[in-house]
Amino acid sequence: MKFGKIDINLECEKLDKDYWELPEVKIEWAERSDPIDKTVIRSGGTSWRIKSWRGGVYPIKDPMRTWPYHYGKRFGNIEFNATHYRIYSPEKMAEWASEMPADFVFCPKFPALISHYRRFNKCEGPTDDFIKSILALGDKLGPVFLQLPPHYAPKHSEKLTTYLNNWPKEIKMAVEFRHHDWFKGGEEAETVWKLLSQKGIGAVISDTVGRPDALHMRLTSPFLLVRFGGYDGHGSDEKRLMAWCTLMKKLKDAGTPLESFDLLVHTTDSKFTPETCSKFEAMVK
Repeated sequence: MKFGKIDINLECEKLDKDYWELPEVKIEWAERSDPIDKTVIRSGGTSWRIKSWRGGVYPIKDPMRTWPYHYGKRFGNIEFNATHYRIYSPEKMAEWASEMPADFVFCPKFPALISHYRRFNKCEGPTDDFIKSILALGDKLGPVFLQLPPHYAPKHSEKLTTYLNNWPKEIKMAVEFRHHDWFKGGEEAETVWKLLSQKGIGAVISDTVGRPDALHMRLTSPFLLVRFGGYDGHGSDEKRLMAWCTLMKKLKDAGTPLESFDLLVHTTDSKFTPETCSKFEAMVK
């Protein structure tokens, strides 16, 4: 994830902290009718096509076609970026889902055709195709996330608002804001934030050191997707992960636990993703 990533050789002082603490959380989701006893916590990477995992996540002699199966045994979720570039057939999605264990989920990324190229204009056909595709994942479908283009500011939000209003409520969705103006509290931005809360649409939190504004901590739904930009085993990664564990405990103690928490880990070429997920999993046990 290049978004907000700093050059550790030039800005290492931004990582050298004794203690990391998240900003104050703001619970903005609508009141729930069903109490939640326990948060479902999952972590994973962004691809299973990682050759450097041979001999670790993947048995060294197993062919690439077996990698989805082994990925599912090791991780609890995947930031499924493949759907950003192509809308796959329901048959292909069902095939991938069949490789995964019962508690695994895909977090599909919205097609760029919808979000980046058509920018929510005349998207009925691609949207219908995307919905048919992801529904084929069955109970392996986790929250889908809609990443807005970097230059997509609140002033352009009219089409986005219409699109969100038409999204089927039975499919969990979270929006990732990137433009700075989404975090400054302007009227146009707040109109969209309010809509997310009303419709139970999540807001992706990007934990990336170079963009502290994206660590907005506004929980518009009781499920949370966190895109975690790691620094390849640097000591700050573990401290930042602990901050998320502390948050979940605070929410539980306050009687407002999350339904689910999905950590989507980004490291350079995914090399350190298994190690980062292992550290997080040990913390939340």
